Amino acid sequence: MPEPLAEKLRNLPREPGIYTFKDAAGRTLYVGKATSLRDRVRSYFQATDARGGKTAILVSQIADVEHILTGSPLQALQWESDLIKTERPKYNVVLRDDKHYPYVRITVQEEWPRVEIARRIAPDGARYFGPFSDTGSVRRTMDTLNKLFPYILCTKEITGTDPRPCLYYYIHRCVAPCIGAVSNEAYGALIDRVIRFMDGRTDEVLRELRREMEEAADRQDFEQAVVMRDRLRAAERVVEQQAVMTTDRGDFDVIGLARDETHACAQVFFMRDGRMVGREHFVLQNAEGETARVLVQAFLLLFYRDAPHVPKRILVSEAPEDETTVKEWLAETAGRRIDLKVPRRGDGARLMGLAARNATEALERMELERTTEQQRTTGAMLELQEILGLPTIPDRIECFDISHVQGTYTVASMSVLDHARARPSDYRRFRIRTVDHNNDFASMQEVLRRRFGHLVEQNRTPTPENEKWGVIPDLVVIDGGKGQLNAALEILGELELEIPTIGLAKQHEEVFLPGRSDPVVLPGDAAALFLLQRVRDEAHRFAITYHRASRGKGALKSSLDDVPGVGPKRKRALLQRFGSLDAMRAAPIEEIAAVPGMTRRTASTLKERL
Repeated sequence: MPEPLAEKLRNLPREPGIYTFKDAAGRTLYVGKATSLRDRVRSYFQATDARGGKTAILVSQIADVEHILTGSPLQALQWESDLIKTERPKYNVVLRDDKHYPYVRITVQEEWPRVEIARRIAPDGARYFGPFSDTGSVRRTMDTLNKLFPYILCTKEITGTDPRPCLYYYIHRCVAPCIGAVSNEAYGALIDRVIRFMDGRTDEVLRELRREMEEAADRQDFEQAVVMRDRLRAAERVVEQQAVMTTDRGDFDVIGLARDETHACAQVFFMRDGRMVGREHFVLQNAEGETARVLVQAFLLLFYRDAPHVPKRILVSEAPEDETTVKEWLAETAGRRIDLKVPRRGDGARLMGLAARNATEALERMELERTTEQQRTTGAMLELQEILGLPTIPDRIECFDISHVQGTYTVASMSVLDHARARPSDYRRFRIRTVDHNNDFASMQEVLRRRFGHLVEQNRTPTPENEKWGVIPDLVVIDGGKGQLNAALEILGELELEIPTIGLAKQHEEVFLPGRSDPVVLPGDAAALFLLQRVRDEAHRFAITYHRASRGKGALKSSLDDVPGVGPKRKRALLQRFGSLDAMRAAPIEEIAAVPGMTRRTASTLKERL
């Protein structure tokens, strides 16, 4: 042990506080708390040969120790929680992707509230629900909510004087306040239903939907009655899926824990008014060598530290290591007393067993995923959203590219990234039909009109064969600068679509945004830039491949056009048999003459010309 470190260990006080282990580079390895700093910290370095696993590796890397005295165990717990949250030390138990868990945010402080995805809880007066374990979970929740309660999906300013509504109104996904189709008071009531539904007060919302359906039928407004009936049925199906019920009508959370050698998983059941209104699982990293009580305590501190709501009662599979201090911390966080219990019998024990089984299943499933890649891509999408000011996380990105040689054989491609992963099954290629000269702007407009025209048509008249065309991207990337971007925006405006769209110019990797004359230049090592480059390069590769194939076929056809006696039928037969000019050059005259429709004389002429 280095003498400076040994000297620090000898001089540690026997008082409560928090301690931080650091490596030779000054990086934080571990943060802990102790009633007696001297006894706790020195215990790490005693009988080190008997230690194994994570602790032995930790001790071998410690080059320095720092400490902060605290006034009480509660203050030590609070500071420890804050440091772990901000520092994310290498050897502390932390939530995977802890900084990026999404929430549902309802902007009730605005005149026309919207329902959005948020990554952080801000003191802005909005209502927050969550956290959710991943963006897929929160997006599915928001999609269900919008089908039941068609709130505003676009970002335009609501004046009530627009001449016509957008696509969302016609597919019953918005009540169109933009044209004055609904009053502010009625829209506020709709948002209130969203909040109550998320709060678990589903029975009263179902009663209101049923009453409105019956009232519409009584006044013979049968079209509205059908709409309300469909929403009522959809809401009832959602409630039926909340099959886990209990005779306890209170509000409480159930936290079940499962673990393997290196990770642990906490399954949370959100019980409201006797029904499970939601469930999420969260993975705890660095669980190796930790007791169940330590893991439970770590999860409580990490989960409820930023939670928008802490229920009056929390059921856990094991009591936390420092139960008394944790209860004090929960009470201070919630502003009221929190009942923390380990259920031993009855409904509580049944729910705990179910939560534990779900945690085990989730942990096994997580082991099959590429955890590292998921972390990296999630961070890149979040960074891209923040830089571009996107309303939602860009889970689906579509990129369009044009390829030609001086205006000939012009083709286009569409590449797709889904959750930052290439989705080749959704790639599309286009042969330009209406532009017969070198005009990238017009070519891009034709492609976008075709692609998003399919989107509009599919949403108005759904068909199974065009189902993939009905997917709305979170971000559209145009390969080009300001001119190409403006051309694209013109088509989206023509189709009355509000989809975030940018231009990416390849020469200096400049990003052009609508309404801004100067481009945005992202740092060369930014994950967001890598994401944009990846989708652009995929579109370019796909377009070049298609262009070369089209150009090769065109060159082949042009060469055959000059051969006397080779008409359209013989040309098709030769192409089907040989596929390329090189193959024809290598083939003997007898083989060419054997092609249906060909003669030996024509085959000899063809060989001479080639």
